[in-house]
Amino acid sequence: MINKIKTYLELVKFSHTIFAIPFGLSAVFIIEKGFPSWEKIFWILVALVSARTAGMAFNRFVDRPIDAKNPRTKNWPSAKGEVRPNEIMALGLISSIIFIFSAYKLNMLAFWLSPMVILLLLLYPAGKRFTSYVHLILGLVYFLIPIAVSIALKGSIEISTIFLGIAMAFWVAGFDILYALQDYEFDKSFGLYSIPVKYGIKNAILISRTFHFITFICLILTGVFADLSYVYFAGVFILSGFLVYEHLLIKEDDLSKINKAFFTVNGFISIIFSIVVLLDVFIGG
Repeated sequence: MINKIKTYLELVKFSHTIFAIPFGLSAVFIIEKGFPSWEKIFWILVALVSARTAGMAFNRFVDRPIDAKNPRTKNWPSAKGEVRPNEIMALGLISSIIFIFSAYKLNMLAFWLSPMVILLLLLYPAGKRFTSYVHLILGLVYFLIPIAVSIALKGSIEISTIFLGIAMAFWVAGFDILYALQDYEFDKSFGLYSIPVKYGIKNAILISRTFHFITFICLILTGVFADLSYVYFAGVFILSGFLVYEHLLIKEDDLSKINKAFFTVNGFISIIFSIVVLLDVFIGG
């Protein structure tokens, strides 16, 4: 039983939930300028985790034939058959139901909008089969996170969360482009679409850098419209150093450090951002 649970957690890369949760919680504190009720925090966390789990399950289900042929992914539980296709889909459907229920517990507007998120989560894994800009579909999912938090807490959309959503969208789309560099040759040979395949490795890296510059600008604008203090802005400039470091790790002729940039540095970025927001709300204000 324990081994089966570990396999499921590996299937959906549960440890990578760290990318989404800190940004989602940061939106909570920015909007509330403090702590909302623990009940609200609980259901927001449930929504974040269940949505990501659903997305990863749908991704694994749709990509099984591709993952089994890709040298990088052929040992994943879904590709090796350690988890059956019906189990993967069941996980995705159950997670989707939990997500929709958590949206219902937050408020009715969030509930009625929740199917849109599920649709995007289904669209993303299919996207690489028809558009080079599939990374922006994933970005759109992350754009909706602070928007959804604003709706959940206020029943409306705060301007600051729009800029935070744009920042998150280009942050995740930017590092998804870098991650796709690993599959450049495979995707070309298999007829799959991505920004690296369309524009080449060098230009894809430049596009990723541009996306992350937009992230930096929008994080600044988030602080302006949320009326945050110098603590936040100082933190964002420190955060920008991590984005620069991430890109220094990736070179056109040496892609060996992509995993370090993707998993380690991006994990630090999301955690540091949440710490900066907390410091601003509870100290800087």
